[in-house]
Amino acid sequence: MVPFKSLLSVDKESATPIFLQISEQLHLLIREGILPAGQRLPGTRQLANLLDLNRQTVVAAYDEGLAQGWLESRAGSGTYVAAHLPEVKPLPLSHPTDNESPKATATQLPGYSFESLPFLHRPVLTNAGGLKLDDGFPDIRLAPMDELSRAYRSYFRWGNPQTHFGYGDTKGHPLLREQLSLYLNETRGLRTTIDNILITRGSIMGLYLTSQTLLRPGDIVITGETNWAGAMMNFQKAGARLLTVPVDQYGLDVDALAQLCRQESRIRLVFVTPHHHYPTTVTLRPDRRIRLLQLAEHYGFVVLEDDYDYDFHYLSRPILPLASADQHGMVVYVGSLTKSVAPAFRIGYVVAPSTLIDELARLRRIIDRQGDPMLEFAIGQLFKTGDLKRHFRKALRTYQARRDRFCELLTAELAHAIAFAKPDGGMAVWTRFDSGIDMEQLAVCAGQAGLFLSSGVSHNPAGQRLNGTRLGFASSTETELEQGVAILKTVLGKL
Repeated sequence: MVPFKSLLSVDKESATPIFLQISEQLHLLIREGILPAGQRLPGTRQLANLLDLNRQTVVAAYDEGLAQGWLESRAGSGTYVAAHLPEVKPLPLSHPTDNESPKATATQLPGYSFESLPFLHRPVLTNAGGLKLDDGFPDIRLAPMDELSRAYRSYFRWGNPQTHFGYGDTKGHPLLREQLSLYLNETRGLRTTIDNILITRGSIMGLYLTSQTLLRPGDIVITGETNWAGAMMNFQKAGARLLTVPVDQYGLDVDALAQLCRQESRIRLVFVTPHHHYPTTVTLRPDRRIRLLQLAEHYGFVVLEDDYDYDFHYLSRPILPLASADQHGMVVYVGSLTKSVAPAFRIGYVVAPSTLIDELARLRRIIDRQGDPMLEFAIGQLFKTGDLKRHFRKALRTYQARRDRFCELLTAELAHAIAFAKPDGGMAVWTRFDSGIDMEQLAVCAGQAGLFLSSGVSHNPAGQRLNGTRLGFASSTETELEQGVAILKTVLGKL
């Protein structure tokens, strides 16, 4: 005899109606094989007495099971588990381990196998609270929130609501694409139209779409020995074979790249961050830029240019992107407004010949039907009104002052333990620490003292120990930078 009184329980404080609690528990007992197909259930009056419930509550629970097909009613006989259900053998009783709940297996481990790719196992960076010398994030306190709020509100008053709140263009909101095209042509020397721009959710989506479209398993991708892991993960996911060339104080070693081109026949793509190389922040020298474009044209490989912080250059007019000098359609230019506004605003873009943009949009459609039209419209409005350009100028002045103060502090307080070059732009200082310092221990001890910084281990090329990390200054005020350097000095003194 089935012990229904022990198997069924009722929580009268729960927000779930009691009849649904009973119905769901009966379904679970059937799925687990405890109630087999054809099992007769107690009469509604009997079960109501067992559970101390109103009979109508049990009637409702049975009706729910009948409606869903788990139960069946036989005239003059009662209610049964549906006879058409397959036989389920109950799982043997087992005792969970100390760290495992009874349902851990079902909720954590699927009943099928899949491949977990090791190169995807990388910690996700988040904005840490408190003092930080991060990877080079913007200061969200400077973001034009009031202006953005007004632009958001204008979206609800604009256009035909039937089209305004329906599906939009997979390539992105036309206003943002139009305004971004004008802005890129004005500030970066590009020659784009709206058809050359695809709006994405950050530059990482642009890299993914480009990699999946242009790369095939076995294709060779060349990067610098030091590089951004996010890009490398995308190339590996596409099945590419990765080769590296050195990076020095003038950027990517283009002579080494030329040597590889002569040796390898399947070079499909070269990935560069020429404006401020990641992570070292060095700028690719003009003669190397020209040579890189010549090699691309001669050997037919794609140049994937990630220009993640072009808007923040602190000297005279910055060197223009490779894409501005591209005469033969060899460059795919990827950028983002994340560093310019705030990481939460997922706005990136890909600039390329229109036929490639069309194909990227087709691929984007099957993973993300469209972006966020309201956000894209609002950002487009801020470009159109000039508010975003004014924000860029204000942030540029602020970040330059913070860079200068931070470099003064590093020189005055930490010169005995570090080496660095004052960056011409960007939001972080590439800092090399004395070889005797354990970077992972340094990061842990700094964290315990209230200062977040990265150990920089992820920047190490295979078989090398750079003992360096990026120390971001943009997201901290000058006072916060002074406090952070003071903590770092104290921690270094104890190691």
